[in-house]
Amino acid sequence: MSVKLLDKTRKLNKLLHNNSSYKVIFNDICKCAGEILSASIMVVSMKGKILGIYNSQKVNVINDLIAGNRGDVIDENLNERFLSVLSTKENVNLMTLGFDDKINEEHSAIVMPVDFAGERMGTTFIYRNKELFDVDDIIFSEYMNTVIELEMMRSIYEEDEEQSRKRETVHAAAESLSASEKEAVIFVFSSLGRKEGLIVASRLAADHKITRSIIVNALKKLEGAGIIETRSKGMKGTYVKVVNETVFDELGI
Repeated sequence: MSVKLLDKTRKLNKLLHNNSSYKVIFNDICKCAGEILSASIMVVSMKGKILGIYNSQKVNVINDLIAGNRGDVIDENLNERFLSVLSTKENVNLMTLGFDDKINEEHSAIVMPVDFAGERMGTTFIYRNKELFDVDDIIFSEYMNTVIELEMMRSIYEEDEEQSRKRETVHAAAESLSASEKEAVIFVFSSLGRKEGLIVASRLAADHKITRSIIVNALKKLEGAGIIETRSKGMKGTYVKVVNETVFDELGI
């Protein structure tokens, strides 16, 4: 490994080691690697959503087919072409990705699939003005892409863990409800018509022939479990907002 390549990998390692939150943002990885390579970098999901992006001031931005910000979605046909790339393609002909001849003449690019354990999760796209990517650049890019793959797997795992915790919380709260309270909760959510809104407990109680206290007790249990948020609106009623949407599946709504 050359000294220059070693220095490049150390800079990226420093970003990971100095991160106190244990959660690296893809934008940060793109920025760090982009500054090292004097290139613009974009990481997109399987569906073409931009997870991380860095536009280098040293590079003419490719606006065709590419959205500009994290959270945006790139051109559908471009994403399909990205997904057709099954291994790293360095100094790729950009016309094969749907870009015009001028962009192809002005830029050099690397396309890398982001996958883990044989599962495709997205694509990393790196480009800069004219200068071809050399062997050290490609090796560093592969290393950066491995970091992205690991971070993407971790974010998916954390999201799954969060969903699992939400389901467990909802299940425990539902178990604590009596049959009449569970019925009252279904009435409340049905009356909202969406994930939040205003209810009048006394009116609901009268409409469904249950006591107001049953509705109030049921809402208190759900709020205590962090499933809903409530706010009194005085004579107008109570504002209810669902913050854990897995409750709908639990109650079969």
